[in-house]
Amino acid sequence: MSSTIYLEGGGDSKELYVRCREGFRKLLKRSGFDGRLPRLVACGGRNAAFNDFKIDHVSKGASDYVALLIDSEEPVNDKETPWDHLKARDGWDHPAGSTNDQVFLMTTCMETWIITDREALSAHYGKKLRLRALPPLTDMEQRLRHEVQDQLAQSTRDCTNRYVKGKRSFEILGKLTADVLEKHLPSFARFRKILGQKLRRDR
Repeated sequence: MSSTIYLEGGGDSKELYVRCREGFRKLLKRSGFDGRLPRLVACGGRNAAFNDFKIDHVSKGASDYVALLIDSEEPVNDKETPWDHLKARDGWDHPAGSTNDQVFLMTTCMETWIITDREALSAHYGKKLRLRALPPLTDMEQRLRHEVQDQLAQSTRDCTNRYVKGKRSFEILGKLTADVLEKHLPSFARFRKILGQKLRRDR
């Protein structure tokens, strides 16, 4: 038995692929999955992640678990039916035999996760972080991705390690606190709950 998660992220360099995997690996450990971590595959763009997921889904055995973790790009109507969201937004048909428990959406983007943990942000960026540039911690998953990304950039603009996608984004990802994300982000709570069921200690 094996478990694999295909990740959106990593850009177009081997270094970023490594940093992407490491950031998510640390977050999963902080989420309570140390000792039963899945294999993480950084794929670059969302289309590449979907294609790699489809190929592996077909080839894996019935007892293996294969999942996809990507940005939702837009707010999600029903977090329990991510395939419906991806069909409506991207025109993707889910592979035969796949289920909703194999898809996780960062709603609306990875930066939503990052700006939700204000304590981790403050510890990482220091005194020059502009917390007032960030939105209130209400309805976080309804905020448009471009707004979230712009607000994160604005809040760190005076910091020497200001936020940029890539190396720095994955560095802060690995410092986030899962309980904080679960409190404010229903899609993250779903992610953690399902993985708790799928990543059994006997795998």
